Amino acid sequence: MKERRMVFSGSSQDDQINISPLIDVVFILLIFFIVTTVFVEETGIDVQRPRAASASDLDRNAILIGITGEGAVHFGGREIGVRGVRGVVRRALSRNPELPVIIQADKSASIEIYTRVHDEASLAGATRINLAASQ
Repeated sequence: MKERRMVFSGSSQDDQINISPLIDVVFILLIFFIVTTVFVEETGIDVQRPRAASASDLDRNAILIGITGEGAVHFGGREIGVRGVRGVVRRALSRNPELPVIIQADKSASIEIYTRVHDEASLAGATRINLAASQ
C-alpha cells in the first residue's frame, strides 16, 4: 500500500483581524461621553473675584455672567451690556427654569453695575442669583 502525504504550503485565506467591532465600541463610547458631558458656557472674560470666607462650590450647570472692572457685562464670550442680561437669562431659563445665575464680578467693578445686573436677572425670572467669590 502506497502512503500519500499531503503538504499544505499555506492557507487559502489570508489571516486578517476584523476591527469593525472595536470601531463600533469606540463610537458607542464617544457618543456616551458626548451625551453625558455637561456643557458650561463661560463668560469669556477673566475677572479678579473678591475673597469671601463663606464661599462654597456652586452648580457647574449655571448661567454665568461676567462684569469687568470697567463695567462691561459679558456672557458666552461676547459683551451683552446690562440691557442684554434679561434676554439671555430669560432664554436660558426657558430651557431649564431651575438654573442658578452666577455673576462673576471683578473686585474693582462698581456695585451699581452689579445691582443693575442682579435686578435684570431677577426681572427675567431667576430665583437663585449668586455672586462668585474666591475662597
